[in-house]
Amino acid sequence: MAKFITLWEMDYSKLPDDPEERIRILMKNCNMTKENLKSGAASDWGSFAGSRAGYSIHEGTEEEVALETMKFSPYVKFTVYPVLSVDQVLENIKKLTKK
Repeated sequence: MAKFITLWEMDYSKLPDDPEERIRILMKNCNMTKENLKSGAASDWGSFAGSRAGYSIHEGTEEEVALETMKFSPYVKFTVYPVLSVDQVLENIKKLTKK
C-alpha cells in the first residue's frame, strides 16, 4: 500500500467574513479530520504551530487520497507527495548495485 504525506494550507479567502459561519466551517473541517483518523483514512495529522497549515499521512491509492482531499474543497489547498520507506529506498539501492 502506498503512503503519502499531504501538506495542507487553509485558504482563508474562501471562508465567509461572518465569524460564526467561519467557525462553523472550521469546526466541520476539524470533525471531518477526526473521522478520517478514526476510520484509518489518515494515520496522522498535525497543524503547524502559529500558522494556517499542517500535514497529514495517508495510506492507500492515489484515488483514495484524492477523494479524501476533495472533501475539504474549497477551504483547504493540498500538496500531496508519495513517500518511500527506508526499506523501499534500500531495495532501490540494491537494484542499482546489481546492474
